[in-house]
Amino acid sequence: MLQDKEMVNDYLAGINASLTGYANIIAQTNNTELRQTLIQLRNQDESRQRTLYNLALQKGHYQPAAPASDEVIQQLKNQLMSEQ
Repeated sequence: MLQDKEMVNDYLAGINASLTGYANIIAQTNNTELRQTLIQLRNQDESRQRTLYNLALQKGHYQPAAPASDEVIQQLKNQLMSEQ
């Protein structure tokens, strides 16, 4: 039988895969009505993902990575700006 942590992580993995799929499909959709529907579905999944993430964090099922230093953030910003 699956434990809470395994179920939460499995569900989060599924939602994250779904969000990636929505991003790819939305970018390629020409029909405005379909695009808006897909955006709404993606937004619902993003909300569901955040709720589940917060639950996993509270229960200790998820340990986020340490925050990036200001130096690393600035380096990344500089790199992204130079690629434009």
